[in-house]
Amino acid sequence: MFSSAWNFVKRHKRKFIFAGALVGGVYFLGKYAQKKIRELQEKEATEYIAQARRQFHFESNQRTCNMTVLSMLPPLREAIVNQLNSESLTALLKTKPANKLEVWEDLKIISFTRTIVAVYSTCMLVVLLRVQLNIIGGYLYLDNSVGKNGTTPLAPPDVQQQYLSSIQHLLGDGLTELMTVVKKAVQNSLGGVSLKQSLSLLELEQQLSWIRAEVEAGSERSLSWYLLADDENALADQACGLTENDVLTIRLLNETRDMLDSPDFTTVLNACLNRGFSRLLDNLAEFFRPPPGDSATSCAPDSLSAVSLPLAKIIPIINGQINTICSETPSHFVQDLLLNDQVKEFAANVYETFSTPQDLQK
Repeated sequence: MFSSAWNFVKRHKRKFIFAGALVGGVYFLGKYAQKKIRELQEKEATEYIAQARRQFHFESNQRTCNMTVLSMLPPLREAIVNQLNSESLTALLKTKPANKLEVWEDLKIISFTRTIVAVYSTCMLVVLLRVQLNIIGGYLYLDNSVGKNGTTPLAPPDVQQQYLSSIQHLLGDGLTELMTVVKKAVQNSLGGVSLKQSLSLLELEQQLSWIRAEVEAGSERSLSWYLLADDENALADQACGLTENDVLTIRLLNETRDMLDSPDFTTVLNACLNRGFSRLLDNLAEFFRPPPGDSATSCAPDSLSAVSLPLAKIIPIINGQINTICSETPSHFVQDLLLNDQVKEFAANVYETFSTPQDLQK
C-alpha cells in the first residue's frame, strides 16, 4: 500500500510541487493585497482628516474676515465723513446765511458723493480683505502643517502685520482719489439739477447709473488702484526695508496685486457693487412710498415710479445713508456683501491656491 502511494507521488511530483507553489503564492498574494488595502485605507483616512482640518481652518478664517470687515467700517466711515463733512454745512444752513442757495448746492454734491463713496469703499474693503486674509490664511495653514515643521514660516507674525497694514492705502490716498473721481461724476450728473426739481426713485436710479458709468468707465485707472498702491516704490515703502521679513511682505503684496488684477476679482467686485447699489436703492425706496390714503397711486403697477420728491428733500435722506452702509453692526447692506455667493466662491479659490504646497501646484 505504501509502495503504491509512493509510486503515485513520484508519478505526480510536478503536479504536487505546482499546487504547493500555487497555494503558497495565493497566500502571500492575499497578505500583500491586505497590506496594500490597509495602506490605502490609512492614506484615505489621513487625507480625509487633513481635508476636514483644512475645511475647518478655512471656515474659521472666513469668520475672521467677517469680523475684520465689521471692525474696519467705523474708521472707514470716519475717514469719509472727515473729508466730506456735510454736518458743518447742515449746521451753517440753520443760521440762515446770505449764501443759503450756494450752501445747499454744496450740500447736494457732498451728500451724494459721500454716500456713493461709502458704497464703493465698503464693497472694496469686503473683497480686498477676503483676498488678503485668505492669502494669509492659506500660508498659515501650510506653516502649521506637519510637513512644515522646522522650515522657515511663510507668514510670520511681523510679516502679517506689515502686509495687512497696506489696507491703509484704501483708507488714505486711495480713498481720497476715489472721492475726487466720484465728486466730479456727481457734479457732472447732478450739478445742473435744480433743488426744486422732483425725482422719482427710477430717475434717481438713472442718476446713480450715470455716475457709476463715469467712475468705472470714464477713469484712466481701474478700481483696483484705489485698493492697493501699484508702483514698486510704494510696495517697498510699505514693506519698510530689505530684511527677510520685508522681502516676504513684498512678495505677499505682489501676489495680492496679481489677484486684484485678475478677471475673477473684477467680476466679484462688480457683483458686490451691483448688490451694494441695489441695496442702497432698496433703502431709499422706503421714503418713496405713496401716502397710505392715496389709493390711486398705491394701486399703480409701478407705484414707486409714480412717487417723486423734490431734490432738496432727497438730499438729507441720501446724506444719512452712510450710517447704514458703514455700520459696525451687521446691517442688511453689509450682510448682503459678506454672504454673497460669488464672494464666498472667490474666497475659497484664493484659500485653495495659497494653502496648496508649491510642489503640488506644479
